[in-house]
Amino acid sequence: MNRTTWHRAALDRIPGGRDGRRMLLVSIIDKTGTGLWAGCTALYFTYVSGLGLGQVGLLMTVSGGVGIAGAPLAGHLADRFPLVRVIVGAQLMRGAALLALLTTDNFLLLTLYSALGALPDRAGSVLIKLYAARLAGSDRVRYQAIQRTTVNIGWSIGGLGAAAALATGSPRAYAVLLVGNVLTYLVIAVLTLRCAEPPAPSRTVATSDEAPKDRPTSPWRDRTFLAYTATEAALFLDDTILQVAVPLWIVHATAAPVGLAPLLLVLNTVLVVLFQVPLSRFGATAPAARSLLVPLSGLFVVGTLALAASAAGGRPLAITALVVAVIALTFAEIIHATASWELSVALAPAEAQGAYLGVHGLAQSSQRFVGPLLITGVMSAGPLAWPLLGLALVGAGAAQRRVIRDRVTPPTRPSLSVPTVTVSEH
Repeated sequence: MNRTTWHRAALDRIPGGRDGRRMLLVSIIDKTGTGLWAGCTALYFTYVSGLGLGQVGLLMTVSGGVGIAGAPLAGHLADRFPLVRVIVGAQLMRGAALLALLTTDNFLLLTLYSALGALPDRAGSVLIKLYAARLAGSDRVRYQAIQRTTVNIGWSIGGLGAAAALATGSPRAYAVLLVGNVLTYLVIAVLTLRCAEPPAPSRTVATSDEAPKDRPTSPWRDRTFLAYTATEAALFLDDTILQVAVPLWIVHATAAPVGLAPLLLVLNTVLVVLFQVPLSRFGATAPAARSLLVPLSGLFVVGTLALAASAAGGRPLAITALVVAVIALTFAEIIHATASWELSVALAPAEAQGAYLGVHGLAQSSQRFVGPLLITGVMSAGPLAWPLLGLALVGAGAAQRRVIRDRVTPPTRPSLSVPTVTVSEH
């Protein structure tokens, strides 16, 4: 097989055809820009805007709280308007809110602009998941796995670019990184507009004198889905543990060198890039995705026990335990992402996928808001609190298995991976 043939075969394995590949390009450019800015956001408010530590903390807390509403709002809009247009609107809103930060040093205005930017930022993952569900059909889990791999590559590229810019030591570097991120939003908006609108399951067959009989189901009245979403908020804690807890734990509770923290984040990224796509095949159906909750619980136990052990001895033990913890928690992240992609769509009625995925997005948004406070509380309680957290996560996984049992095991509803879609005639 020559190089051209191999390249074509690799492209053909990406679900969704040309539009699927184009949206992956959108994702990698998007996260490259985000990687440029995310690591220096707090520093920008400190060194450029001149805010105090307490003001920066309050600003980020308020914007994070407002951002929680972004996911359900996006899902609501995506069920009523063309999805591609909603995605483009969110991208442009993110860019405009970010660019507005350059216009003022006023704390209240900076908080307002940050909050407005947090709404479409939190909506992004929901909209891309919905696009994958509509475009890739039964291959949605594989598509999401490929998409997540490109996201991690983009984050890495952006992070390296940010590190190079900040190494100059110039305050202007922060503004350059901000503008660089804004430019990526403009580029991806243009690329997204070139993507075809995927078929929407909410469009049902009807003649001009025959209206659809079934109205979209509201996720707010679906107790099973709400309970599922609540357990998801707990299972998403792996993100906060890896991104927030591990670096702080290294500094405050272990004998490991501080320089280990970025290396462990690199290890996390490499493992996701290597294993997210291969492992996605184990969650390609709803029953299979539900079964993944068992090994997920085991990985949480191993990871939290290793974090506790890292504070029990000298440097060699600390380093070894932290590496084990990050490996276990990264595979927990990979497995949970795979299960979550399939279950969140499979539990949603086809005619209300956007609304359901929007409510599901509350789980991750809420975790990002509350998770750091919870995890810092665990760290303050000492090493023995980590295994207790692990047991709590096992309980959340067991509760989720029980809650969704009747919805994902035979007899069940027909698969929603490839919904029957027709267009109303007027």
